[in-house]
Amino acid sequence: MSIEIAGRKVGPGQPVLVVAEMAWAHDGSTEKARIIIDAAADAGADAINLHLTDIPSYMVTYYGSGEGRVSAGKENSKVFDYLRDINLSFEDITALVAHARERGLLVSAMCNDWPSLAFARDDLGPDILMIHPSCVCENRFLEAMLAVGKPVVIYVGGLTLSEIERAVATAKRVGNDRVILQHGFQSYPTAIEDNNLAYLDTLRDLFGLPVAFGDHTDGDDPMAMVVPLLAVARGAEVIEKHITHDRMAKGEDFEAALGPDAFKVFVTQLRQAETAMGSAHWRPLSERELKYRSVVRKRAVADGPIAAGTPITHDNVVFKRCDVGLFPEELEGFLGRPAQRDLVGEEAITEKDIIG
Repeated sequence: MSIEIAGRKVGPGQPVLVVAEMAWAHDGSTEKARIIIDAAADAGADAINLHLTDIPSYMVTYYGSGEGRVSAGKENSKVFDYLRDINLSFEDITALVAHARERGLLVSAMCNDWPSLAFARDDLGPDILMIHPSCVCENRFLEAMLAVGKPVVIYVGGLTLSEIERAVATAKRVGNDRVILQHGFQSYPTAIEDNNLAYLDTLRDLFGLPVAFGDHTDGDDPMAMVVPLLAVARGAEVIEKHITHDRMAKGEDFEAALGPDAFKVFVTQLRQAETAMGSAHWRPLSERELKYRSVVRKRAVADGPIAAGTPITHDNVVFKRCDVGLFPEELEGFLGRPAQRDLVGEEAITEKDIIG
């Protein structure tokens, strides 16, 4: 099925929606956030995803530190204090959203807690709402987000099928049929073997909803450019890709992020991959295909001298690549008819040579 986001269709047969994921790559700086937004727009992304978080509502003050919770180099920081220090205020987010819209980007908001959802609903007005796996099983929160009436991306990384099924059932109960299921998860960075792109087929087949892929491949790995393209080939209708202002700075969420230049290359390659995918539906041969066909197909030529009046048969004709002459299927209707003139070996046989 397809859904509509801000007047744009997302689903089978539609252009892939490219979402630039900023997360906390701004490191608490609105200046860096603007650089990221500009880079996403310049690269040709369709949307920017912003994290909306009221840290005290999102986690306890003693939430543990360690690997897989924040980016490398900050594993020993107290996560609550670290994220609170680099978190942007709702006022900052409002200004950034205005800038993103000026740059022609759709705005996606990942709401991580009740105050953030209320802000998005009542003040921000994003085009897309996203719910993180940490919140999907909080049914009242999920229900409230779905009830806003915006398209909702349900991030299903790390969820069981039964949990996904309950979330989809909640969407149906609330009456929100604009739901996208997003596969993928962040493990700073995610190992290639953990992407499991074939699972996109399962999500689509089981739930009949558009599917997305959130890529978290190591930004220094050449596969960071390849894995999302494989997801497109697998049928992902939305691709979320992390972007940062400068990978060398190694700020928050840098592991899976591309810098501005690399992100531009990524979007270009994704659009080229889309073009290469084409359509599963039959269509007339293109002009270039017709030219190729005329160049490479074999045509009828004499397999030695053929005297005028001699019947044209498979015994005195051979097919070779040639610029003129009857194609094999065309010759069938003339077999048994006499040659109208003397032909030499390898001379092309045309309709005129047989019927005069």
